[in-house]
Amino acid sequence: MQLEFTHLPEVTPVFSQFALHERILKAVAELKFVEPTPVQAAAIPLALQGRDLRVTAQTGSGKTAAFVLPMLNRLADLGGPRVEIRALILLPTRELAQQTLKQVELFSQFTYIKSGLVTGGEDFKEQAAMLRKVPDVLIGTPGRLLEQLNAGNLDLSHVQVLVLDEADRMLDMGFAEDMERLCKECENREQTLLFSATTGGAALRDIIGKILKDPEHLMLNSVSQLAEGTRQQIIMADHDQHKEKIIHWLLDNETFQKAIIFTNTRVAADRVYGHLVAKDIKAFVLHGDKDQKDRKLAIERFKQGGSKVLVATDVAARGLDIDGLDLVINFDMPRSGDEYVHRIGRTGRAGGEGLAISLITHNDWNLMSSIERYLKQQFQRRLIKEVKGTYNGPKKVKASGKAVGVKKKKVDKKTGEKKAAAKRKPTAKPRPNAPLASVDGMAPLKKRAPKPE
Repeated sequence: MQLEFTHLPEVTPVFSQFALHERILKAVAELKFVEPTPVQAAAIPLALQGRDLRVTAQTGSGKTAAFVLPMLNRLADLGGPRVEIRALILLPTRELAQQTLKQVELFSQFTYIKSGLVTGGEDFKEQAAMLRKVPDVLIGTPGRLLEQLNAGNLDLSHVQVLVLDEADRMLDMGFAEDMERLCKECENREQTLLFSATTGGAALRDIIGKILKDPEHLMLNSVSQLAEGTRQQIIMADHDQHKEKIIHWLLDNETFQKAIIFTNTRVAADRVYGHLVAKDIKAFVLHGDKDQKDRKLAIERFKQGGSKVLVATDVAARGLDIDGLDLVINFDMPRSGDEYVHRIGRTGRAGGEGLAISLITHNDWNLMSSIERYLKQQFQRRLIKEVKGTYNGPKKVKASGKAVGVKKKKVDKKTGEKKAAAKRKPTAKPRPNAPLASVDGMAPLKKRAPKPE
């Protein structure tokens, strides 16, 4: 299924022009929100009409308010006592869920709307007790929500509004079946809103076809426009130890308020963190092996300025909205263009400027080139003389940007002339009892036994 997106021009209305409940507008004014961002200006009027939406917009563009405000508006207009969960917001990570809860609480502060949070890493029984109080808005991650559902603690049959935020990331994390199950539990819903920072792939299109009804597709940014406020650079490195030296130089010499260093694995994150601590650089580390208490503490201290540096795996690539974060360093290149967009989206948020630096060894080159093609951009090559290495990229590069092997001709030691390439020897005939060769990755065919005479 090919999706048709509506590309909208930039508009600059004010929040008071939206048909929002007066108590919600009061909260918006209290928070000093005056002009909506482009994604808010495009999505809020359609959502207020009750339309199903599929919205693509870059990180830091204000997507959360774009779905929270119309959702709260629907609930604020409903009278009577609370007897059921009326809105569900699904998100991929605990950190993003916690930040979304804070946004919901701020925008609903002058209403009687109550919200609750259900994520992994928190006490299961305490969450069950909260669910018995029946919050109007429930925010959570798929895994723990299903656990509460299976335990009989959760009833979603009265949900009116379902929101899937960062749906592409939930699919990447293997939550496809969980998402479909939770969507089916909300079978009586009247509206579904799906937001993400990337266009996703076939799995996302499949989910959209199953859960959205005649949706409006809004694309506020094409892939090539994502994170366009962020300068993107690459620095060549010889190996991981050389990368660590480059990071130390960058932290000593770059002007920044806060920085995140991304790695692909928990082991690499701990190693980089240990290297920084050994160099007397105060830093925090964040990855999936850390329990929820440590993860909360690291993020809060980082936000409050207890350290200028956070080392993290992709568990922190989504949802972290931190003031003053203006430097992202990719110790490892992410494994996809979408992950790259989400990583560097931690900086240059809300129209600000940022710097994203990726460290590239020979193992990273082809991956980096594929991300350049995906973004339709070319990263700035940067050389730091003080920590210069020997690797300068592949000697031969295809037009696509991928490195290819270069065959060297042998040189005659006596004459100094290049030898002609040796002719390949004919392939030896297979032994009589040897299995037939495999073809295109298929298993070898077994040779038939001779028929008995």
